[in-house]
Amino acid sequence: MKQTCDAVVEGGGVRGIGLAGAAYAFERAGYGFGRLAGSSAGAIIASLLAAGYGGGELEEIMRHIDYERFKQKDFIDYFGTAGKLLSVGISYGVYGADYFESWLGDLLGKKGVGTFGDLRDKKKLRVTATDVTDKKLLVLPDDLPTLGIDPDKFSIAAAVRMSISIPIFYEPSSLAGLDGCAHYIVDGGLLSNFPVWILDDGVSVPETPVFGFRFTEKDPGGGPLEKKKPCPRMSFPEYLKAVISTALAARDAEYNYNVKDDGARTVDIPITVEVSGKRHRIDATDFDITPAQSAALFNNGIEAGTRFLLSWDFPEWQKARRLSCARINAVG
Repeated sequence: MKQTCDAVVEGGGVRGIGLAGAAYAFERAGYGFGRLAGSSAGAIIASLLAAGYGGGELEEIMRHIDYERFKQKDFIDYFGTAGKLLSVGISYGVYGADYFESWLGDLLGKKGVGTFGDLRDKKKLRVTATDVTDKKLLVLPDDLPTLGIDPDKFSIAAAVRMSISIPIFYEPSSLAGLDGCAHYIVDGGLLSNFPVWILDDGVSVPETPVFGFRFTEKDPGGGPLEKKKPCPRMSFPEYLKAVISTALAARDAEYNYNVKDDGARTVDIPITVEVSGKRHRIDATDFDITPAQSAALFNNGIEAGTRFLLSWDFPEWQKARRLSCARINAVG
């Protein structure tokens, strides 16, 4: 009989295959996933798990993604930097995401899932997005009624598309609100990239484990990292992408640890991989990741998940949480 657990899955761009590896390790250890929450790439993994995909299936899917197709170009994008700047000025982003939404919709459809209403458990999946019109975080599907939208009829693939839409890099989604305004929706990681708080308020003792899957910059050691390529002057789109990635990381550091014991129940997946004796650091926007690097990152996830479960003790964690809650209540 499977043990039920809930999981929060961090965003990480093309590194999502590492998250799939961690999920596979948990599945292999006898866990089944109940509630799931995620942001950006984490929303992709969370949605596929919620639809019923297993770890082995996720490996197959993530390993064969052609990430370059996720950089969907309009006609003007083929005119170099000037075209990209014009695209940003017209569409608020360089690349479209219609292909991504169609790709994910097809995968979910194979499991008989299209909308949030198609999930047997209506509370099974939550993903984050950012409403830049109202300057606030959205938890989908919960916050859709505030925009006059029926959550049960809303496409999961469309919600995940919103969650992955890195500002400037991707064109935002647009929803008509009750106020008659266009609401532009972008990457949930802009405000919360590791939304543990959706499934755990930090002041109660969960009856079911709430695990976190996230990436770590900590290097497991070994030889020097392989240099990817020379470092010429950044193009303007590359500069914008670097600024946004830095901003996301800074906000994430501020947002993540409102729940103080997150670290004790979180699987940290290294983003450094070794292929043919050479070590590489995989960044979120490395759309040219090789199949060998993808396989190594998946294995990083498996190893991290397996190592974590060897020392995991839920009753001990619950005991520590009770003590933490008692201290909070005493101060309050």
